[in-house]
Amino acid sequence: MKDRIKQIIDGENIPPAKFADRLQINRAVISHILNGRNNPSLDVVSKILSEMKHINPEWLINGVGDMYKEGFVAESLPQENDLFSKNATKLDNPPEKSKYAPENELNTSVNRQENSENEPIAPIIRADKKITQIIIYYNDNTFECFTPHPVKG
Repeated sequence: MKDRIKQIIDGENIPPAKFADRLQINRAVISHILNGRNNPSLDVVSKILSEMKHINPEWLINGVGDMYKEGFVAESLPQENDLFSKNATKLDNPPEKSKYAPENELNTSVNRQENSENEPIAPIIRADKKITQIIIYYNDNTFECFTPHPVKG
């Protein structure tokens, strides 16, 4: 049955995570089924059949017949595009000029490789940080606070 569920996912052209979301089940459940770790439960099978009314129950449960019910056209399913799909939309038209202030536009910069050898690096100066308190938490839900005494110099 895991192979038939994989066929449904491929036929619907959706990733397993979206398939799980559509069925309102945990994504790990689908992952475990597809990896052969677990067999699909009756709950998973019934959610597939109730959410995807076009799936042939006899095919899903017993592997008999066609995946889709008689009269259903698989091409009528909405196709979701991803980054790697052959039908992904292409940007043929360049983006329009921004109507916002020019200082908010993204400026393209030229990549320059500068030779930084033998150049001194200025240290980052930060304000002195001083410890004001140390708290130690124990596994029995108790704690101790330590406050340092000022150093006289």
